[in-house]
Amino acid sequence: MPQDIEFHLPFPSSVSPDLEGARQRNRGWVRRMGLVGEGRSLEWYASWDMPLLAARGFPYATGPALDLCADAMAFFFVFDDQFDGPLGRDPARAAAACQPLIDIVHGAAAPGADACSVAFADLWARCIDGAHPGWVARTAHEWEYYFATQAHEAIGRLRKAPADMDTYLQVRRGIAGTGLPLSLGERAAEVTIPAGALHSPQLRIMRQVAIDVTFMCNDVYSLEKEEARGDMDNLVLVIEHARPCTRDEAITGACREVDQRVERFQEQARQVPAMCQQLGLTGPQRTAVTGYVEIMEVWMSGYHAWQTQTRRYTSALQIIPHTRPGYFDEVLGA
Repeated sequence: MPQDIEFHLPFPSSVSPDLEGARQRNRGWVRRMGLVGEGRSLEWYASWDMPLLAARGFPYATGPALDLCADAMAFFFVFDDQFDGPLGRDPARAAAACQPLIDIVHGAAAPGADACSVAFADLWARCIDGAHPGWVARTAHEWEYYFATQAHEAIGRLRKAPADMDTYLQVRRGIAGTGLPLSLGERAAEVTIPAGALHSPQLRIMRQVAIDVTFMCNDVYSLEKEEARGDMDNLVLVIEHARPCTRDEAITGACREVDQRVERFQEQARQVPAMCQQLGLTGPQRTAVTGYVEIMEVWMSGYHAWQTQTRRYTSALQIIPHTRPGYFDEVLGA
């Protein structure tokens, strides 16, 4: 089974000391927002342990900062599951359902009555409260990319065959939304990276690697769940279709893609001090850059630790058969 695969991610790993508090506060938030109902729905959601993902992915965060991260993780996964049903096989409806959320992030509309709109409006307001304008602009684009690609994942399901690697990466980087946790990490750690450093080749490559490593490992662990539901945007399926090759060979190929990216990240990290010196960064600016590198490292290791523990990928098929929508509560206005 793909869950038995081990990835070597040589990055630091720790857990926020505020994990238990975050668990209580997050459960209250998802219920207050209407994202998760009572009974089996709440039990299923609790088994994912989204606060653990936040505590591992953002171990430096506590209190409101950790709550924002935990609530954002909850939103991602509950929202994503809304497309594990008829909506996820209708690109036009998927695009229409996501447009109001895109409008919220650009300040073009008030939230609708559905729980996803209400929850996202709350998240976005908390995200931008006191944030640097540059961060707000970047993150707004990332949310737009995330929402807009849901329709293209639906197109992939209708195609019933994996896309080529380039197309897969463009869609997967969007629907995974794994750039957004890195931005949330900046907010939680209260670091502001100078634009010249942020857009250096080194940090841009490292950020892309951190994004890719996160969803590529996830593609291996979630393979059975996604294949049962007809999802096509999965690295293992893409490799298997392109070569063609056996399932084991495709999984090995996916692991190789991860290993190569981890090596690339480390290679670029070694160049960061020289880049900072060449840009003439001050001591505090260099500290911010170093903090940003650590944000990327602990996110990769933290997400990996969580996904090997959560019941989301080990028991979801037993809780909701693939013949039914992959959610208990319909919370997205469609």
